[in-house]
Amino acid sequence: MKKKPLILVSNDDGITAKGIATLVEIVSELGEVVVVAPNKPQSGMGHAITIHEPLKIYRSTIFPHLKEVYEASGTPADCVKLAKHYVLHGNAPDLVVSGINHGSNTSISILYSGTMSAAIEGAIEGIPAIGFSLCDYGADADFSHTKPYIKKIIENVLEKGLPKGTALNVNIPAKHSHAAIKGIKICRQAKAYWKEEFDERTDPYNRKYLWLTGKFVNNDHGEDTDEWAIANGYVSIVPCVFDLTAHHFISTMNEWGM
Repeated sequence: MKKKPLILVSNDDGITAKGIATLVEIVSELGEVVVVAPNKPQSGMGHAITIHEPLKIYRSTIFPHLKEVYEASGTPADCVKLAKHYVLHGNAPDLVVSGINHGSNTSISILYSGTMSAAIEGAIEGIPAIGFSLCDYGADADFSHTKPYIKKIIENVLEKGLPKGTALNVNIPAKHSHAAIKGIKICRQAKAYWKEEFDERTDPYNRKYLWLTGKFVNNDHGEDTDEWAIANGYVSIVPCVFDLTAHHFISTMNEWGM
């Protein structure tokens, strides 16, 4: 009898989020599941890790059908590290899945995303990894249409694998945005950015404070991007690596004669 794959589930919205409950339900049909997730929302944490304060990790009963469920005080990247090196005693799972995030993680948002940091941490550890996001920020978002796409993507990765150091960034259109999802597109990351602003406010003690606001600006009109795919009713998949080297610029810099 073929051994079931061991799948680690994490997220950045916290262990009580609706999205992770949906993901746990889906992956429970595909393998043996271990959950290590933050005990509170950690959105926008990027690849932060906890080094100046202790980490706390406790068993959770939130998914009673699973034996290994933990909530941790750290970031999503911390959770993957804790899972491999503490919960699993140094044994790597067969797959890391993160999400399902409440909100889009397309384009430049991957750098800020706690959801994708958990997936990238898996890739750093040499484990196939996928981050899933739904383009709906609502706490009670409808995830019912995501299952067939998530299951299909995971089954493909389990069967065919991923190159070492590669994670998939998957974004799924919100249910209300299109009559039906048209399919899956393999994409590149759109060259877009957040135009930040700081809203200056005053607290009850007449002290000023700032609240980060802004808008998403996409001037990339290519039809091979994640932004185009989502806008046109497709699930987008962007293969991602953590090597940030500008390889194309190395030869030019060597000509500087430094």
